Amino acid sequence: MFPKISLAGAAASCLLPTAPVAAQSRDSLPDRVDSAIVVTGQRDPLKLDAQARASSRLALSIRETPASVEVLTQDDLQVRGLRTAREAFNDVVGAIAGNVPGNPAVVSLRGFAGNTVSILQDGVRISTSTVVQRDSNNWHYDRIEVLKGPASVLYGEGALAGVINKVTRKPVFGERHLDTLLSVRSFDTVFVAGGVNLPVSSTIAVRADASYQRSDSLYDVDNNDTFSAGLTASVLWKPSDRLSLLVAVDHFEDRYDATYQGLPLIPGHYALRPTDAVTTANGLVADRALRRRNYNPQGAYSGADETTVRSRLDWAVGSGWTVALDLTGYTADRAFLLADSQTFAAPTVAFPGGSFRQSYQDFRHDHQFWNARGVIGNDSRIAGLRNRFSLGVEYNDTDFTSLRQQAPVTALPAVDVRNPAVVPLPTGSAIFTTTNVTFDSRLKQTSVFAEDALNLTSKWLLVGGLRWDHIALDRTTIQNATGAADRNSPTFDPLSWRTGTTWDVTPGMTLYAQYTTAVSPVSSILLASIANSRFRLTKGRAYEAGFKATAWGGRASVTGAAYRIEQRDILTRDPNNPTLTVQGGRQSSQGIELSGVVTPIKALRLSGGVSYTDAQYDELSELVGGVRLDRSGNRPINIPSTTVNASALYTIADKVTVGGFLRHASAFYTDTANTIRVDGHIVLDASLSFPVAPQATLTLRGRNLTDAFYGEYSGYPTTNVYIGAPRSFEITLATRF
Repeated sequence: MFPKISLAGAAASCLLPTAPVAAQSRDSLPDRVDSAIVVTGQRDPLKLDAQARASSRLALSIRETPASVEVLTQDDLQVRGLRTAREAFNDVVGAIAGNVPGNPAVVSLRGFAGNTVSILQDGVRISTSTVVQRDSNNWHYDRIEVLKGPASVLYGEGALAGVINKVTRKPVFGERHLDTLLSVRSFDTVFVAGGVNLPVSSTIAVRADASYQRSDSLYDVDNNDTFSAGLTASVLWKPSDRLSLLVAVDHFEDRYDATYQGLPLIPGHYALRPTDAVTTANGLVADRALRRRNYNPQGAYSGADETTVRSRLDWAVGSGWTVALDLTGYTADRAFLLADSQTFAAPTVAFPGGSFRQSYQDFRHDHQFWNARGVIGNDSRIAGLRNRFSLGVEYNDTDFTSLRQQAPVTALPAVDVRNPAVVPLPTGSAIFTTTNVTFDSRLKQTSVFAEDALNLTSKWLLVGGLRWDHIALDRTTIQNATGAADRNSPTFDPLSWRTGTTWDVTPGMTLYAQYTTAVSPVSSILLASIANSRFRLTKGRAYEAGFKATAWGGRASVTGAAYRIEQRDILTRDPNNPTLTVQGGRQSSQGIELSGVVTPIKALRLSGGVSYTDAQYDELSELVGGVRLDRSGNRPINIPSTTVNASALYTIADKVTVGGFLRHASAFYTDTANTIRVDGHIVLDASLSFPVAPQATLTLRGRNLTDAFYGEYSGYPTTNVYIGAPRSFEITLATRF
């Protein structure tokens, strides 16, 4: 296990006021602004001619990649005021994200959610996103790359809907600077961050970044103190243009006190301020009078403490050959202590407004992981045609122990719906009569993968890829009360592949198409029950076609995509014996996406994206109250049909920048029966940025200016909905020296 690093003191002592624009590493995407937010009519505003490592290991540009790729640089994150991972993911065209306690910053994308979207850090997939993803501070990332659609051929099982790669900041030669940010916001929120880039010599450069955030609650909820911090540091040794070695350490911590899992719905006739934000088949509503209430016991919390140590060696051997070697070690402790359900009880003398009876859970993770990956590549010519090729081998080893304890509603006293008293955290293992087990898992995975890109002409490119994985799980489930153990050792050998093409029809206009396959477990391999771990992997495939265009002298970029994703072998009920769970269900989505950025004049930048998704369960049956119910044709949970993102930035006299931002998501459902519907919403933000010194910029920002009351996401149970943060304001001082 790697040593833990305490950040609370370290971050506070070494941080000062961000430049809205951070220093970027040599492999970053060029979109830099200076210490003031100044809009310029840059060429290729969607960065189509830059590289995104998440989409290929062949150094293809985004334009050459036969898939939808979206990149948010550190500059984009700062200008748009995207502070955390959840906020950044919400800004991706076609995506929505939520802060479910057991899965912070969970993402829904292209009709699928949860563990079907893989989250990487610097190109390494540690585990299923529902296990490892946290709502980390964005300060530490040079950019966030999003590859949409199946990506198992690149990163293995689980990447059915897409891949999000968080690329940390790295040292840059020839730059010596300090970036700082100090932000004060509503709800007693303070954020402080700083980063330094320092060339030590002609061959060595270092970079270090730290961040610290605390808040009474990012959602303005009672008893929900929030803390998050990060410390990332790296050393780059580059003795020649052909050889480089990067060594880095990343540490992140977070804690959300009295864990909040959304607003519980109550019968409409008991609501004081009923709203139409949520409509249900049985008359439950979202009561705005309960907007700030938190029903969790005192001492409940969700938190994580994780450390990653990694290195990367890049060697240009010569004659077009390259070698890359990645080594990663990771350790994490996570805890999830919360009242995981609320059951409404009608008013009584003791509780005139009604009460909630709550069950309780205590889940913990002890997680260690290491990974080694080697890739050889070649860029040369075959029969006069340019050919780029890579071949790699990857091995990873995971030790994962999870204590999972759950108590029934009798474990906690009833709480008043209107004025919940703070109840103490239950103690003693005897209360955990619903579930009291320990998962002890060892997961080993060996992978071989290859990619190739062949230019049939200078304008026509063929791309293909293949990946084979051998996954071996050794799982023991221990009943803590009796010591009884059940052991299972399944293995999986999935094969994934893709083929695609791009064609430069005219200068600036590229058409593309691809076919991709993918695999995904029926639930997270590390957390699957013994029964679920005995199922085979589900299979998916996708078709996609689209275009990528740059016009108007490089001042406008537009991309469009149409796609269909199919997944089969999801869990459903046996039609001949509904008490049995079998594989045979199917789910699909199809849709279109359109993104664009235009700078009609030097001072004005307009950008936006719109998506439409038609997602459904093609075949799904569930058992409810002993009755088999058909969910075929229903929409999956947390999948809106339409999303819209738009922004406008206008700079006055090359100094003052005014910004406006709009985000919309249409209605979605919280349950497979589609009986609980969360209404669509529109959120408006605005910003005003101006220099206060040669190296300092002040930004005033307002969020949710209309104070919209809206459902952002749903988690567990289905009758709880996360309500978006109310209207808030902040002031930020960014410096660069």
